Formats: sequence, structure tokens, C-alpha cells
Amino acid sequence: MENATSSAVASNQALIAGIVFLLTYAVIVSEKVHRTVAALIGGFLMIWLGIISQEEAFSQAVDWNVIFLLTGMMIIAGILSQTGVFQWLAIQAVKLGKRDPFRIMIFLALVTAVTSAALDNVTVVVLIAPVTLYVAGNLGISPIPFLISEVLASNIGGAATLIGDPPNILIGSAAGIDFITFAAAMTPPILLSLALFVPIAYFVFRKHLVPLEGARPHVVELDMENLITDPALLRKSLIVIGLVLVGFTAHAALHLDPATIAMSGAAILLLWSGTEPDKALEHVEWTTLLFFVGLFITVEAIVNVGIIENIAQKALVFTKGDLGFTTMLMLWLSAVASGIVDNIPYAATMIPLIQSLGRSGMDTEPLWWALALGADLGGNLTLIGASANVVVASLAERNGHKISFIEFSKYSFFVSIGTLLSSTAFLWFFHIVPRMQ
Repeated sequence: MENATSSAVASNQALIAGIVFLLTYAVIVSEKVHRTVAALIGGFLMIWLGIISQEEAFSQAVDWNVIFLLTGMMIIAGILSQTGVFQWLAIQAVKLGKRDPFRIMIFLALVTAVTSAALDNVTVVVLIAPVTLYVAGNLGISPIPFLISEVLASNIGGAATLIGDPPNILIGSAAGIDFITFAAAMTPPILLSLALFVPIAYFVFRKHLVPLEGARPHVVELDMENLITDPALLRKSLIVIGLVLVGFTAHAALHLDPATIAMSGAAILLLWSGTEPDKALEHVEWTTLLFFVGLFITVEAIVNVGIIENIAQKALVFTKGDLGFTTMLMLWLSAVASGIVDNIPYAATMIPLIQSLGRSGMDTEPLWWALALGADLGGNLTLIGASANVVVASLAERNGHKISFIEFSKYSFFVSIGTLLSSTAFLWFFHIVPRMQ
């Protein structure tokens, strides 16, 4: 009797959690209410309804490593922006692109992709967005195509290494994959995806790279003189950023989370530069951070009641132990799911399933790569699919350029499908076919 009652309660909780999640997601997509407000209401409604406890919400659901990593890097980027270095980089981009908007956009996107493999992709977009806004302003063009192309490239490039995208860290830890092994396996399909990204971007973005009505492009006025307004602050900022990057690379050996390293760097730069904390904190995207808090709680609630795991297990039943079918399903299921929920909690949910398949005798190596590619590239499907997407949208909105959910998907759909198809081919020919022989 008690088991039946517990089962009924669990079923009701799953139903309620599912309804709250779908309503929250629908409100975010509709944009009738600001996404931060919608996410916070959804998250705290889960607590009020007893789907998730307060303790679980704030000790397990909210990924404070992500929150403080973003906070620290936003503070550092804000102080760096006072030196004029972003304007200097912008002029370099315009010159290298020979003032052609598409060439400039591709240059910035590829720089973002490559840098995202060395750093975490959220940090990269925080640093590159001010450059982009300046470039687009000088060209008299809306920055939205530039920003979206960069965030798509950051999610692609970040998939190449363990530190490039947060799900990779979870996967590497669970599967016992070291940095070199991960990079060796993931770099080839990511290079293939980037090779496809350029022609797809031409098809998707080219016609939107035209001067805004009434705009007066003034790229001809750009020069290199007097752009660096505070050389001393620039040197200090670059030294701290260099130390932070070294810390990111060695964080496992140091037994420190990236958030600790980023916040330490921010604190050191605040002290060394003499910047007033109030002024530095003006550059922190608080709406973005609160959006993540609400979203983390909302997603953790549906994970807790077993919705994600149940969907995944039922989907995997159809594979009947076939490695090729299971790998392809893992890739595409991960991509679609990561476009709906943040890819960090999704990856955390799928890891135990892959480990379970491994214990049952299945060769799980292709599944780990499928999960990493699906979670990382699938984050490009929607505006809330990955942390970098939300950060860029908030930065754009702060500067008067709102990126809607539908507009982002309109640009991102073809890039996402193209990169996922290339990943499908890569996994099949380089991981599945050799195992058939």
C-alpha cells in the first residue's frame, strides 16, 4: 500500500513538474515576460510546490561554479574595457577583413571558436562582445548577426577540449578521459564542423549584413592612434588574465574550480588597478546570472522527478543493444534535449546511463563522444541551449539590441543541423564502422 502511495505521489510530482517546466519554457519562448522573470518564477514555483526542496535548490541545483566563473570574468572584462583595447582589436578586425562585413564577421567568429577551445567559451564571448559591438557600430550594421555567429562558433570551438565547454569537464571526469585524449578525439569533428560553418554562415548571414537605415558607416575614420587610453591598466589586466588562463589550464592539478580562479583574478585586479567595486560591478550581467539561477532550479526539478532519465531510457530501449544505433541516438537525443534544457544538467543526467550501459558490456567509448558532440553542438539550437547564448543575448540587450528566441533559432538552425550531420558522419565512419570489422 505504501509503495503504491509513494508511486502515485512521484507520478503526480512528475506531472506537476513537467507542466511547470513547459509553461516556463513557453513563456520564455513567447517573450511576453522577460526570460529572467520567467525562469525565476518557474524555479521558485518548483520549490513552493514541493518538487524540489530549498536545500536541494541552492546546494545541488544551482551551479555556483558557473555563476561565480561568469561574475569573475565579467568583472575582469569590464576593467579591461576601460583601456581601449577592444576598440584597438576592432580596428584590427576591420583591417584584416578589408572592410568587408562578411569577412570581418567570419574572422571574428573563427577567432572566437579557436579561443573557445583554449578557454571556456563563456569567458571568450564576454571578452569578444564589446569588440563586436564597436565593429558593427563603425560599419553601420546591426551587431546581431555578428554576435549570433560568434556564439555559434564559440559553442563549436569549445567542444574541442575538456575546458572549452562545461559538459566536457563532467564527461571527462566520469569517463576518465585526460585533456590530450579528449582533444585528439574531438578536434577532428570540430574542425570539420568549422569548415562547414563558413559556407553555411554565408548562406544564413550574408543578406543581413547591410547598413541600417539612416546609419552612417565611418570605418574610413578608424585609425590606430590614441586608442589605448590607459596602457598601465592594460598591462595589469593582461597580466591578471594571463595568470587566470594558466590557472584554468592547471585547475585540476591545483584542485581548484575555475570559479575560484576567476574570482581570485577579479579580486586581484580590483586591488591592483584601484578600480572602485561599484564601478566594476556595473559590468556584471545580473539579469543573466539570475536567469541561470532560475533555470538551474527549474531543470533540476524535472531531473529530480526522473523526467529526463525516463525519456532517455525509453529512447535507448529502441536501440536493442546495437552500438551504432545507440551512438546515433545518443548524439541526436543529446542535441535536441540540450536545445531545450541547459546542456550542463542534461550531460550530468546522461552520464550514469552511459556508465550503466558500460557495466552491461557495451563498448561506451563512442557514446562519450556522441554525448559531448550532441550536448555541445545542440546548445546552438536555441537561445537557452547553452550558457554562452544567454550571456551574449543579455550583453546585446544591454546595448539596445534585443535578440529574440525566434530570431536566434532562425539563424542557428542550419548551422546546428549542418554540424550535427557532419558529426554523425564522423562518428559513424571513424568509431562505428571500425568496430564492425
